[in-house]
Amino acid sequence: MSDLSNSRGNVSRHPDWDLDPDFLTVNHGSFGATPRVVREAQRTWQDRMERQPSRFMSTELGPAIRHAAGILAGFLGARPDGIAFVDNATTGCNAVLRSLALAAGDEVIILSHAYGAVRNAVRHVAGLVDARIVEARIPFPNPSPDAMTAAVAAVLSPATRLVVLDHITSASALVIPVQDIVSLAHAAGAKVLVDGAHAPGQIDLSLTAIGADWYVGNCHKWLCAPKGCAFIHALDQTNLHPTVISHGYGKGFLAEFDWTGTTDPSRFLAVEAAIAVHRRLGDAALRQRNHDLAAEATLRLAHRMGTEPGGAPAVSGAMGTVRLPVADPTQEHALAIRSALMQAGTDAPVHALDGALWLRLSAFAYNHPGDYDRLGERIERILAA
Repeated sequence: MSDLSNSRGNVSRHPDWDLDPDFLTVNHGSFGATPRVVREAQRTWQDRMERQPSRFMSTELGPAIRHAAGILAGFLGARPDGIAFVDNATTGCNAVLRSLALAAGDEVIILSHAYGAVRNAVRHVAGLVDARIVEARIPFPNPSPDAMTAAVAAVLSPATRLVVLDHITSASALVIPVQDIVSLAHAAGAKVLVDGAHAPGQIDLSLTAIGADWYVGNCHKWLCAPKGCAFIHALDQTNLHPTVISHGYGKGFLAEFDWTGTTDPSRFLAVEAAIAVHRRLGDAALRQRNHDLAAEATLRLAHRMGTEPGGAPAVSGAMGTVRLPVADPTQEHALAIRSALMQAGTDAPVHALDGALWLRLSAFAYNHPGDYDRLGERIERILAA
């Protein structure tokens, strides 16, 4: 595992990944990066399936899926019978939202920094029945955990039926104190759906301790599983259905979610290999190392630009945000800067938030401090152009 004082060479290299050596990879958060050995494990499952597809789907897949779900549950501090695989976190959120029996006048709370796709799903289901969407305004930049909890507490009401929380916000990279907010919401009689798209593999997790009614997360991001590997953890399985209704309808949570039709299940079955890589690279020590590298990089980049970070290390994981020194804080400008970064051989999301543009960086096992010096050089050239 690399150290924060690693060399400042021209490229980030790591023996587990086949990343393009000519591209500066500092955006692990968007799509992750699957290690070579995990891709090999996926191909092994595909080869096994194709040796006799009918036999595999009929007799081998069910036990294999439950085994993989059990391994994942152990990693997440979750109940194995509460874990099912889905395509991605947005799919899991849609499954929960479309299973809810909302009525006119009911309220659904979302965060002001909610992920756009999930925000749209909430808009859709609320609009079908004339339910009301209430936004909890997250103070930004540099919010405290107490301030984030208070933002949700301020909008809870007797009409609140559901609170939708991002565990780690996508655009601002804040770690939300979800366990405290879950307790608060439950005391008010509301259910909670946590969108943990970025959490598995980035921060320590115990889904049982968090206690959300539903928690969804991606395995392809920080856990480095194949693309299309995600999960839903359901403490409340009442009337919960997948987005695709199939042969298991009415037979319970696992029967419905474990089979929604023919697909390539190798992405789910390779999660065991992904967890093994994560543990070999250090497990909790890896997560701490990534957090520390992201915190250092964020502070150094903010100092270089004469601006500020979006959040302190105490409310951050392995991502950070830095305010860009620009006079035009529009989303169109944000997209133009990101496009220019891509043309310059790197990628980092840029978002318009609360009247400013914010650059998001990620830190993972293959990164070292020199990567962020090069990121700073490229963003300075783009802003000066």
